[in-house]
Amino acid sequence: MTITIVGLGPGDAGLITIQAWHLLSAADTVYLRTGRHPAVDGLPARIQRHTFDEIYQTAERFDEVYQQIAAEVIRIGSEEDILYAVPGNPFVGETTVAAILQGAADADIPVRIIPGISFVEPALAAVGLDALDGLQLFDGIEIAALLYPPINPDVSLLLGQVYSRMVASELKLSLMSIYPAEHKVALIHSAGQVNELVEWSHLYEIDRSGHIDHLTSLYIPPLPLKAGLPALAETVAILRSPGGCPWDQEQTPQSMRAGFLEEAYEVIDALDAEDVDNLQEELGDLLYHIVMQTQMAAEAGDFTLTDVIAGIEAKLKRRHPHVWGDWQVSGSADVLRNWEIIKRMEKGGPAADEFVSKLSGIPSSLPTLMRAQKIQSRAAKTGFDWPDISGVYDKLREELDELREATTAEELRSELGDVLFVITNLAQWLGVEAEIALRETNARFSKRFQLVEKFVIDRGLQWSELSLVEMDALWEEAKATFAKPDVADKVDDESA
Repeated sequence: MTITIVGLGPGDAGLITIQAWHLLSAADTVYLRTGRHPAVDGLPARIQRHTFDEIYQTAERFDEVYQQIAAEVIRIGSEEDILYAVPGNPFVGETTVAAILQGAADADIPVRIIPGISFVEPALAAVGLDALDGLQLFDGIEIAALLYPPINPDVSLLLGQVYSRMVASELKLSLMSIYPAEHKVALIHSAGQVNELVEWSHLYEIDRSGHIDHLTSLYIPPLPLKAGLPALAETVAILRSPGGCPWDQEQTPQSMRAGFLEEAYEVIDALDAEDVDNLQEELGDLLYHIVMQTQMAAEAGDFTLTDVIAGIEAKLKRRHPHVWGDWQVSGSADVLRNWEIIKRMEKGGPAADEFVSKLSGIPSSLPTLMRAQKIQSRAAKTGFDWPDISGVYDKLREELDELREATTAEELRSELGDVLFVITNLAQWLGVEAEIALRETNARFSKRFQLVEKFVIDRGLQWSELSLVEMDALWEEAKATFAKPDVADKVDDESA
């Protein structure tokens, strides 16, 4: 007994391969995945045709449809030779074929595959694209189900099985996570047939077409400007290569440290300013540093960009078992607790005689306030903290008194450090991030002081002639002015 699978081509019966046509012409019976294919009408009239279209009506999901069809083909194939015909090419978008191959192998039934022309060839011809210039090929239904599809926007994209306006609607939402809504794309209807239609539109409009059916595919040209991570990686590699940029060639992982940190702080500045345009630019600068570090690591044979991405992708899934597993959480506190548990499991426990501090793993390069607060948090988890916030306020008063009594430079530095450390502990109790609180205060002071400076200039005043009372009055006026958003924004613009 043998299962023979043939492809019917993209639609026109004239595009059925000669080999497939000979097999079909010689057969008495053919089993069709679906009778809804234009080539079916062109088959010899004497052939008895059986379709599996009724399964599409009874099953709730496509995967159920395909599994049932595959099971039926295998059942028949275990009893007699069977000729099974599918649209296009058996190895392009044919889920039943993969299931049949697996089931037939388990049942020790030989399978013969006769390739056919898929929708791909006439679709490429319809838009004038050479596949060797670069082509990504996906099932439109599968891409529509993803929040961020695995697509490189620098390479042409062809999607099959855009069979309904609902699929097109879901598909555009998925694709707009990568492409601009205004990007020009082409819906290709009935590719390779006499009624072939290529319908160009913006991406956001594709579900408005009245021609979408089971023979519709979608072509998306590359973006006009390079926008994929591979393009950035290639640019950085060129900069580092012989004939590239002398400055980039001279860099080492250590020499890039300061720039990396600077770019990270500029990202924070953009976030604080809620400046979306600047945030986009600064994130790009930071990404350059990440790719640059991975390029240097790759040159040294340490790791590659793909290693970095694979590592963090796997880590995120490991540490979110409530999303990619069966762990249950009731809120973010459970998530954080599970994260630490999983992290310890990954790292492995220490040897029996090995001391590991609770403060281990806190980066020394963190901003000082942030690091102090993390130290406070770790210590508090052991119970080493005040029973309530009143103890923190008492300790702060004590440290302030000691600061007042300090006389030498060394004492002043030490006692001031103690005061700052207690303040981070207070921030911990109040649920406030000390680093962010001070950043915001710095920003408020800068804006208000700049406005005071403007008052002094506009009113023809001299700093040297102003009393503390007058300065304080100007300060209070600046504070009141900033209560008016329109005025505050104007000051921001002028001082930028």
